[in-house]
Amino acid sequence: MKSLAFGLVYDLLGSLPRRPGDPADADAEYEPEATVCALEAGVRLLGHQPVRLGNPHDLLGRIGKGQLPPLDVALTIAEGYGGRNREAWAPVLLEMAGVPTLGSDALSLSATLDKSWCAERVAAAAVPVPASCNLRVEDSIKNVVLPAPFPLFVKPRWEGTAKGITADSRVSDRAALAREVARIGLEYEQPARVEAFLPGPEYTVTVVGNTPPRALPVLQRALEVETGIGVHALERHAAPGGAWRTHTPGSLDAALEAELAELALRAYAALECRDFARADFRLDAAGRPHFLEMNPLPTFAPDGSFGVLAELAGRSHEAVLAEVLAGGLARLGLA
Repeated sequence: MKSLAFGLVYDLLGSLPRRPGDPADADAEYEPEATVCALEAGVRLLGHQPVRLGNPHDLLGRIGKGQLPPLDVALTIAEGYGGRNREAWAPVLLEMAGVPTLGSDALSLSATLDKSWCAERVAAAAVPVPASCNLRVEDSIKNVVLPAPFPLFVKPRWEGTAKGITADSRVSDRAALAREVARIGLEYEQPARVEAFLPGPEYTVTVVGNTPPRALPVLQRALEVETGIGVHALERHAAPGGAWRTHTPGSLDAALEAELAELALRAYAALECRDFARADFRLDAAGRPHFLEMNPLPTFAPDGSFGVLAELAGRSHEAVLAEVLAGGLARLGLA
């Protein structure tokens, strides 16, 4: 088998060019050095040579100066910053340069980052989604028709990794709703996504592969006791009293796991994801799963979902990543 030159595009924590007024979690989606090292280890397990390309601006500079090294394939985990097309920066540049790329394409990345567009497409595939609406600072919160009774959940329309979510994101009246919509508009410069707050447990489903894709074991997420918000969204914020109180209230029987897997696969197909993605779900008061969001750039960090799944399977993190990468190479005819 030929050894491939395998390009890696990424944004590292601490590398974001900060602007005045940026929120504290502006680079929350960026990765630690350990993630890039783990991917490099997975690439080497397959017998290929990883080539660090840096972030999308580094990639743009290399292409513009004619200094892009010879590449057989590339993987981007770069998030970019700013607008709702930022995750598509690197895939578009690689496509222009003629480099085959693992993962979802630019269109799917942008469509999934925009939670409103994502939910519309997934709902059309018969996957339940929470009742919702989008609100801007200039909207009259006093008179707007709400998507559901309070409590509601408010978050930025096109952010990931729980950016913009705090303990105040669950709102119980119009005054609190107005404050959260204004905060998101001011700090994140985008509309707020307002959803019915579902009181049940939260689960995440990792999907890999293509023909056909397959769902990996479902993981339950811990919730904060008082607010019911996922602890993964709150852990970067200081907790009253020094620590968040957490619990995992759900039970995961075979029937529920099968249902979550089927819904995740249906959403994966509807959004035309490729090679890997992670779907998040929450149960309503009656125990019915509702789709929250799809992340076609899930973290490959050792302490992320892939690391947890590797530990549960008794495998090394690098071996699991190598298997995922091999699936993408097979789709491209490069296995």
